[in-house]
Amino acid sequence: MNVFPLVVKDPMFSTGQIYFGIAFFVVFCIIISFMYLKDKALHKKNYKGVFWILLGFIAFILLLVAIKFGLEK
Repeated sequence: MNVFPLVVKDPMFSTGQIYFGIAFFVVFCIIISFMYLKDKALHKKNYKGVFWILLGFIAFILLLVAIKFGLEK
């Protein structure tokens, strides 16, 4: 009995491997989410002001693009 109808004749993975992959992905996402929530307060403390650095990088890239298109004319 094939669970996935898109797998036609010679599947690359067995059904057990597909189930393991799905289970691994779900558990991995749950663990990553839990660890992020656990460290959220620490991240707010240590990475204060990072948003301004991101805006600076974006502004610099936009400046480079503006110079590139400005010099083409």
